[in-house]
Amino acid sequence: MRRSSIYFAIGAFVALVLLAAGSVLLMHSHKPGPVPVVAGGETPEASVQQSVALLKAGDFANFWKHALPPADYDTLRADWTRPRPEAQPISPEDRTDFIQNMQQLTAPDAETKLYALAKPKLTQLEQQYHDQVPVMIGVAQAIAATGVAQSKQLTNLQKQQATEVINVLAPWAQQAPWFDQARARQAIAVAVATARKIDLKTPEAMRAMDFDTAMQKYSAGFLGIKQVLGIYGLSIDDTLDSVRVTPLENRNGHARVRIDYTLLGKPLSLESELVQQDGRWYSADVLQNVRDAHDRLLNPPAPAGSTGVPASSSTSTPVEVVTPPPAATSTASRH
Repeated sequence: MRRSSIYFAIGAFVALVLLAAGSVLLMHSHKPGPVPVVAGGETPEASVQQSVALLKAGDFANFWKHALPPADYDTLRADWTRPRPEAQPISPEDRTDFIQNMQQLTAPDAETKLYALAKPKLTQLEQQYHDQVPVMIGVAQAIAATGVAQSKQLTNLQKQQATEVINVLAPWAQQAPWFDQARARQAIAVAVATARKIDLKTPEAMRAMDFDTAMQKYSAGFLGIKQVLGIYGLSIDDTLDSVRVTPLENRNGHARVRIDYTLLGKPLSLESELVQQDGRWYSADVLQNVRDAHDRLLNPPAPAGSTGVPASSSTSTPVEVVTPPPAATSTASRH
């Protein structure tokens, strides 16, 4: 069954909440004003500060230029258009849904038509699910917390930090005015404007983007996401502006910093590790993940059931690939 535009919008709201959680978990400090873009930072703190300045601006092209040593940045750009072995074929139904949804979002009168569809649906959903939304979000919170606790990729400290973020976001999501029609109208206007800026007509066009084009699209999408979340009471910019970085350790080319920030009025913190290369400081996670992603492109895993061992000169431990950006542990994956 094909998804209607209203289901597409609801799904988008869910994705926005998840993206907000991921962004907050991996934030760095911010200082206002334009910042010259250079690879890495003179100090761990400076590296972290410039990363967030670029994230807040949605300047993902320069984010990667700053976050990676020049050779790794060149590798990331070259890898962007390589075929992804794990990419699934686009089904005819998914292709039709994508085209129809984008046509609805970019039509000349899209705001009026989509709001006309959403208005009665919001009234119906509020009548049916107003009392159930907090319960459903509570269930989702428990599932997310369990997933974090059982993760084999996260350290105990990272699990604690992720759980704290989930515990702050869940009450906001339970109380957010999801059925408010005035806010829905604003959110639809933002979604329409964002879709027009992204200007993707087919899923094939999305997969065929080169690095520079993809960064422009990501920037438009991220800024739209920030606007929508702000409409429902979650300001990513306020959270970024609240961040402060404190050095904890710095020796032998390795550093560790604590990042304190405020999320929806709640003080939280996380830790980040950085490494020094050619006199400049970089996020250890970002650098390792990009290199691991490059290695997997050159040496894809053997198909399921295969007894062969793929040739590889890398000894790095595989990690989960996360589509960039914006996250401090994003990798070079496009899809």
